[in-house]
Formats: sequence, structure tokens, C-alpha cells
Amino acid sequence: MGADMMALSHWHAFELPVTVVRPFNTYVPRQSARAVIPTILSQRHAGATEIRLGSLTPTRDFTYVTDTVAGFLALADCDRALGESVNLGTGREISIGDLATALIAVSGRDAKVVVDPARLRPSAARWSGSSPTARGQGEWAGWQPEVSLEDGLKRTSQWVAENIALFATDRYQV
Repeated sequence: MGADMMALSHWHAFELPVTVVRPFNTYVPRQSARAVIPTILSQRHAGATEIRLGSLTPTRDFTYVTDTVAGFLALADCDRALGESVNLGTGREISIGDLATALIAVSGRDAKVVVDPARLRPSAARWSGSSPTARGQGEWAGWQPEVSLEDGLKRTSQWVAENIALFATDRYQV
């Protein structure tokens, strides 16, 4: 937050063309195994019948990487965004439990989700780009997310399945 304010102060003081972009939960096939999507998929594609997770109730707004990049590029060319903090999200909020169910479905194999106390960590209950301005500000630049959550999860699942050797599925990645 301090860096955001420093950047915006340069806009106000020196008219340095600055836009603070706050993307919501960008995900990508080659993402670190510490993130929830590859955590679920790597367990599933390694053959686990129980997917071990922390809390299932927090919600997130997941944006596929190509949409995040397109949003940054669009905002870089948007004069209306200068001197502003812009939330960049899809506006679709999903719980970790529902995300796990969707990922199990796209993996093509059944599994049970189990809450693992070792994976519980303090975190915000909601991270969502569904505020009235989140997508509206992206729309200032003509940006709209193009990759649906379902399609992005399928792409990510396929990559993880093809590259399962890159994941240490026998332990929790911190």
C-alpha cells in the first residue's frame, strides 16, 4: 500500500503517468505449487483420492494470466486511469471448496476434499474484484476478461497433468 501511495504521489506532484493496477488472483498453468490451483491439480493428477486443503470457505476472484496481461496493457494506454488505483478482476467470486470441486471435475477423476489442519493459515475471507468499480475501471480501457474460469482451469489442468513430474505432491508446499 505504501508503494501504491508513493507512485500516486509522483502523479500528483510531477504528473508522472502512473496507474496502480491491482490484479486479483492471477493463475497460470506454470504457477508455483504453493498456489491453491496447482496444489489441487497436482494432488489429483498424482493419483490422490483425497485432496488435502486448508479452509474451504474463503472466496477468491481468479483471473487467467492472459486476461491479467491484457488488462495491464489496456490500462497502460488509458488516460482516464492515470493517477488512479485500478482493481483488475473478473467479478466472479468462488469459494476454495467450490474451486476444488470444479478442479476435480476437470481432472476427470473423482476425489474427496479433506481439510488438513496443517494447511490452515490466517487469510482474508474474501478477495474479490466484484466491487462496483473493479470491472468498471478495467472497462475504462475497453478491457473485459475473455477466458472463463472453466476454460482456464481446463488449460491449467492439462498442463499440470503433462508436467506432473515437476511437482512434489508428497508434501505441502509452503
